[in-house]
Amino acid sequence: MYSDPILSFTLFGKEFGVYLYGVCIAVGILAAFAFLYLIGKKRGVSEEMFDFIFYNGIVAIVIGFLGATLYQAFYNYLKNPAGGFQFGSGMTFIGGLIFGAASFLIGYFLVRKRMKSRLIDVECIFPSCILLAHGFGRIGCFFAGCCYGADAKGAFAFLGVSFPEYSLANYHGGEMFYDGTPVYPTMLFEAAFLFILFGVCTFLLLKKNFRLTFPVYLISYAVFRFLIEYVRGDERGKFILPFLSPSQFQSVLMLGLGIALIFVLPKFYEKRAAELETK
Repeated sequence: MYSDPILSFTLFGKEFGVYLYGVCIAVGILAAFAFLYLIGKKRGVSEEMFDFIFYNGIVAIVIGFLGATLYQAFYNYLKNPAGGFQFGSGMTFIGGLIFGAASFLIGYFLVRKRMKSRLIDVECIFPSCILLAHGFGRIGCFFAGCCYGADAKGAFAFLGVSFPEYSLANYHGGEMFYDGTPVYPTMLFEAAFLFILFGVCTFLLLKKNFRLTFPVYLISYAVFRFLIEYVRGDERGKFILPFLSPSQFQSVLMLGLGIALIFVLPKFYEKRAAELETK
């Protein structure tokens, strides 16, 4: 981590530090679980499903963090193969989301036959939970000084923020150094967007009983993430297409998935309603 720890201590002769990035991540995860529990109770989610989400969710979060780190290491390697494959050289949210979601779904299908509840009963709450955790995580990025924007110039230069100087050699696979120039705090821009989208999805769910919140989340975030990449200043490598960053390429896939779910999810809801009528 690039910022100074807010708390340092020594344990068994080794020094440890508590960083605001980690604190924000922890707050976001706890807030997401608390929100899920409160809204789930209001919507009649079973204790069986709560238990499954809690334990399977912890596993998915761990795998998600590993996946986010693996994704970043992979893109760093593509950019600078000579530097070798360096696991632990940063994280990418979309990579974490993919790995975490895949892990969660695998866990669900492994135990699905032994459960009376179904994931479709609660999936409409998940987007708000993800947005809440992600929003706090982006605030953590601000304190860490990562995921920053391009140099703040012109009419919007007043939005620029200067971070302490630090080397980004390991974080970006080899060759960058941030020199303290004011940059756009894109992590705060994204945090604001995520909290606003959290409010929209939650309003649609609670006030309008609108259950297609996953497509709203995926499509909205995909468009935002695609566009904000143009003002990001931290290079993270290129994918197959030279004019798209890895996150933009993944945003296109996320957009396609969101559109597909508009048509797929109603069929799952109809199937679940028919299943409940026969019981």
